[in-house]
Amino acid sequence: MPMPKKQTFPFQSCSVLSAERQGVKEMDGRNDGSVGVGKIKIGVCVMEKKVWCSPMEQILERLRAFGEFEIIIFGDKVILEDPVESWPFCDCLIAFYSSGYPLEKAEKYAALRRPFIVNELAPQYLLHDRSKVYEQLKSFGVPVPTYAVVRREYPNQELNYFVEQDDFIEIHGKRFCKPFVEKPIDGDDHNIMIYYPSSAGGGMKELFRKVGNRSSEFYPDVRKVRRDGSYIYEEFMPTGGTDVKVYTVGPGYAHAEARKSPVVDGVVMRNSYGKEVRYPVLLTPAEKQIARSVCQAFRQAVCGFDLLRCDLGEARSYVCDVNGWSFVKSSYKYYDDAACILRKMFLDEKAPHIPSTIPTSLPWKIREPAQPSDAVRGPERGVGTSRQSEELRCVIAVIRHGDRTPKQKVKLKVTEEKLLKLMLKYNGGKAHTEAKLKSALQLQDLLDATRILVPRARSGRESDSDAEVEHAEKLRQVRAVLEEFEANNYIGQSVLHLHSSLDETLVQLWCIAHEYDEGGHFSGIYRKVQIKPSNWASIPKSNGEKEEHPVEALMVLKYGGVLTHAGRKQAEELGRYFRNHMYPSEGPGLLRLHSTYRHDLKIYSSDEGRVQMSAAAFAKGLLDLEGELTPILVSLVSKDSSMLDGLQDGTIEINEAKARLHDIITSSNVANCNEHVEFPWMVDGAGVPTNAAQLLTNLAELTKEITAQVKLLSDDEDEKAAINSDSPNHPYDQAKALGKAEIDKDRISAGLPCGNESFLLMFARWRKLERDLYNERKKRFDTTQIPDIYDSCKYDLLHNSHLKLVGLNELFKVSQMLADGVIPNEYGINPKQKLKVGSKIARRLLGKILIDLHNTRQEVTTVAAVSNTYNDMTTMSSAKRKDRCYHKEVRNEQRSIPNKSIDLDDSDKETKYCLDPKYANVIEPERRVRTRLYFTSESHIHSLMNVLRYCNLDESLNGEESLVCQNALDRLFKTRELDYMSYIVLRMFENTEVPLEDPKRFRIEMTFSRGADICSLESGGKASMLPDDHTVQIMEPERLQEVGSYITFDKFDKMTRPFAMPAEDFPPAAPSQPLPVRFCKDTELQGGRLVNF
Repeated sequence: MPMPKKQTFPFQSCSVLSAERQGVKEMDGRNDGSVGVGKIKIGVCVMEKKVWCSPMEQILERLRAFGEFEIIIFGDKVILEDPVESWPFCDCLIAFYSSGYPLEKAEKYAALRRPFIVNELAPQYLLHDRSKVYEQLKSFGVPVPTYAVVRREYPNQELNYFVEQDDFIEIHGKRFCKPFVEKPIDGDDHNIMIYYPSSAGGGMKELFRKVGNRSSEFYPDVRKVRRDGSYIYEEFMPTGGTDVKVYTVGPGYAHAEARKSPVVDGVVMRNSYGKEVRYPVLLTPAEKQIARSVCQAFRQAVCGFDLLRCDLGEARSYVCDVNGWSFVKSSYKYYDDAACILRKMFLDEKAPHIPSTIPTSLPWKIREPAQPSDAVRGPERGVGTSRQSEELRCVIAVIRHGDRTPKQKVKLKVTEEKLLKLMLKYNGGKAHTEAKLKSALQLQDLLDATRILVPRARSGRESDSDAEVEHAEKLRQVRAVLEEFEANNYIGQSVLHLHSSLDETLVQLWCIAHEYDEGGHFSGIYRKVQIKPSNWASIPKSNGEKEEHPVEALMVLKYGGVLTHAGRKQAEELGRYFRNHMYPSEGPGLLRLHSTYRHDLKIYSSDEGRVQMSAAAFAKGLLDLEGELTPILVSLVSKDSSMLDGLQDGTIEINEAKARLHDIITSSNVANCNEHVEFPWMVDGAGVPTNAAQLLTNLAELTKEITAQVKLLSDDEDEKAAINSDSPNHPYDQAKALGKAEIDKDRISAGLPCGNESFLLMFARWRKLERDLYNERKKRFDTTQIPDIYDSCKYDLLHNSHLKLVGLNELFKVSQMLADGVIPNEYGINPKQKLKVGSKIARRLLGKILIDLHNTRQEVTTVAAVSNTYNDMTTMSSAKRKDRCYHKEVRNEQRSIPNKSIDLDDSDKETKYCLDPKYANVIEPERRVRTRLYFTSESHIHSLMNVLRYCNLDESLNGEESLVCQNALDRLFKTRELDYMSYIVLRMFENTEVPLEDPKRFRIEMTFSRGADICSLESGGKASMLPDDHTVQIMEPERLQEVGSYITFDKFDKMTRPFAMPAEDFPPAAPSQPLPVRFCKDTELQGGRLVNF
C-alpha cells in the first residue's frame, strides 16, 4: 500500500536528532523534556540509518505514546567510538546487525548490563552464512528447498565432488537439473543466479538488490556456473511469479506481503510514492507455524524471511532466506500491531505488575492514507461486465500456438544393445512400449550411448554401389542439419571428410550424437527422440520360462516446428488484445486486478516447444511484462502433456477417417456434390472439393516443380560451400533466435531462406514431400501428406517469397482447396464421428475446464453468502449443494493415480494469494477473477470445437439444442481452418441481482477466433500484399451464440459432462484450508484488536 508523507503525533517525537547528532545526553534532553520516574528504558542500539527509517520511527513513536517507556537512542558515535562501559543503561535492548555494526561490542554490553534483548545477538552470526541458516531451519523442522553446498578455499579451485554438465550439476553425487538457483554462502552477498535449461532456451538470470526499477537481468549466453567462490545450489521452486515476504513480531504474530517476483522480468512495480508495490496476503496455518519456528530457531522476535509457495505437486511453502530484523515499510495497521506486541514483551519482562492487554482506545490517532486514484470503485466493478448488474468471474481460453517452421523428422532402425537398453530404461522395462526422450537427463544418456557407438571419423574406400547417389544425398542432409544446430564449426566440416561408404545407420546416429552434443543448440526446446520397439526375440530365463526381449527398434528424431519471430509477435499481440478486450473496463482493468492479487491466473502448455514459447509470449503481452521469454516461461507456464498433448486416445478413429477420406478423394466420389442439403456439414467428407482427384494430380506435378527449383538453389549453395570451405562458417544459433521478435533482414537481403533453414534442408523438406505424396513404384497417392504440403507451401509463401519460386502461388491455391476438405475431416468424417474423436482427444481438457468453472462458482457463492449474512441462509442452498456434491466426489475417489500433473479442485492452492482485508486498503478485496489459459496444438482446438458444436447429437442428450447457434454452425463449416493462434474462449458471468439458487445467476459466453488471417496469401502472394515482417494479423473473435441468448452454467455442464473426464479420474485435491485468522495465541492480546491464529 502507498505511504504518504510522514505524519507527526500530537506529542513531541523522540525521533529527532540533535544538530550535532552526537551523544546520548543531547538526545535525552529532547525526549519530551522530562522523563517520568519508573519508566522502562528502551535502548535502541542500532546504526542511525536504521533508527531514522520510517518504520522504526513510526513504531518508536507509538511506544512512546503509551507513556510507559523512555526511548534512548545510542547513536553512531556512541556505538562505534565509545567503550561499552560508557554506553547508557537500559532495561530493554533493541540491537541488530547492519553494515558496519560492531556486533561483538553489542554482545559485551549485553553481558555487562543484562537487559532484556528483543533479538538475541549471538544467533545473528548465523544469518551471515546461508548454509548455516538452512541447517538451523532444518533442525527446527522448517521446510527448505533441496540444496547442496560447494565450498572453495580459493577462486577456480577444482573440486572432485563437483561436476558440471550442460543441463545439470552434481554435488557429492546429488544431481541438480536446470533450472536451479546459485546463492553465495555469504549472506551479505545478494547477487543470486538462476540457470535455465536448454529445454527452455538456456541462459542465466542474475537477481540483485533493486537498482532503480530493476531487480534482475537476463543473460541468454551464460550457461556455466560461477567458480570464484563458495555457493549454495538449490532446486528452483516455481511460484507463479510471486514472492511472499513474512514479518514476525514475536513467535505469535506474522504479517505477509506478496510482490511480483524478480525472476519474471526484473521490472520493479512501484506506486505513486516510489515504493515497491506489495499487498498483504493471508497465511495458511502451516505457514504461521513456519513463522513461529523461524522466530524460535534464531531467537529473533522481530524477523523477516522469504517464503516460496511452490506450485508443483502438493501445495507446500518453503523458506529460502532469513533476513533478521525487518519491518513492513508501508502499513499503519502493522505499526499499530507491532507497537502493541513490543509493549507487551517489555511489560511482561520488566513490569509484570502492569497490565499488558491492549487498551480499548490507542493513545494515538492516525488514519490510513487514502487509496490512490487508480482504485476508483467504478472502473473496477466494470471489469468484464457486458450487461447491467453482471460481473466477469472466470475466463477460460484454449489457444493454438503461433506461426512455426515446418515440422520434420529423421527415422532409422537401431539394433545396438546400448540403445535398446536405453529404451528399456525409460519405458519402465516394458518390451513393447516406446520410450520418449526429451529431458536433459534422458538426452544426456542418449548422447553418452551414441558417442560410444559412433566414431567421429572413419576411413573409407571407393564406393561402387548403385545406391551411392542416394546415400550421398543423405550425408549432405546430415551435414546441413549439423551446421544448422551445432555452434562449433568443426563438427560441420568433419562431415565432409566422412566417406560415403559408411553405414547409413552409423552416419545418422553420429548426426544425433552431435545434435545433442555440448555446445550445440539442438538440445533446446524443440528436441524430441522416440524409440519404438519393432522386433522381438524370446530369451530363456533361469527358471526355464521365456520372455520377449526387443532386438530392433525404430528411432525417430523430430526437429523443426520452431516458433518463428512472427509466431512470437502474434502471441504477444494476442496477449495484449486479451488484456484490453476480454476484461473490458475503463482505467487499469486487468493489470489493477492482477497487481492486487485478485486476478487468479494459471497458464498451462503442452510439451511442444513452440506451444510453450507461445504461452510465454502471450503472458508477456497479457501482463505487460518486459525482457526475454525464458524466465517468463519457467516462472509462469506449467507443462501438462497428458491434458494438452497427443492423439493416442483417438488414433483408431482418426486412422479410419483418413482411410475413408482417401477413398473419397481418389475416387472422385465426393458426397452430395450435385444435390443441395439443408445442413452440408452433416454429410461424410463435407468440404472436400468436387474435383479432388484432379487437384491431387495437379498437386503432385506442382510439388515436383518446386522441388526442382529448390534443388538448383541447393546445388549452388553446395558449390559455394566447397569453394569457401576454408573460410569460417557461423551457423544460425537457434537458442539466440528464441529471443528475437523481429525478422532477420540480413538473411533476407542475402537471398537466403528465412530463419535457420539452409537451401539443402529446404530441398530435403520438399524432396520428402514429393516422394511421400506419390509413390512412383506403387502408383499410389498418400492423401495424408496434403496438410504437410499445404503447411510447407504456406510457410514458404509467407517467409520465403523473396526467393521467387515459380508456381508456388498456384501450388498454394491447389493445396489449400484440398487441405480445407482434408484437415477438418481428419478428426471425424461426419459430425457423430467428430464428436467421438473430439471427446477422446479433449476429454481431459474438457474435464479440467468444468472443474475450473465449478471452482469459480463455489468460490463466488461462498463469498456472496459471507457478504450477505443478513439474508436467509437458504438462499445459496441449490447452487452450493451442487458444487459440494461435485467436490465431495472428487476428493473421495481414486487416490492411487501416479501422474499428478493436474491439480483437481486446486481452489485450495489457487486462493493462496487472497488479500488480507485488514491490511490491504483495497476496495472490494474479496472480488476475484479467475483466468485459465490452455495452450495446445491444432488437434485439441478442433476436438474441443467439435464437442461444443455437436454435443447435442449424443443419445444421452437427445432433443437438446446445440450449444452453438445455427448461424455459427454455418460459419464454422465455412471456416475449415483454425490457423495459428486460433482460440476458443469461455467466459463466466455472475448476475448479482438474482438469487444464488437461480440458474440464471451464472451464464457462459462462448467465442472463437479463426486465428491468423491469411487473406494476403490468398490474394496471389503478391509481394505488395504480404506483410513486411512476415506477421499476419489474428482475426477478431466471433460469437458462438446469438446476441441476447443465455446459456446457463448448469446447461453447459449438462451438455459437456458426458464427454469430459469424470472428476474422480483426476488426482485427489489437497486438503481444504480453514479460514485463516491472524495474530497471537497469547490470550492477553485478545483485547479488541489482536485475535488468535
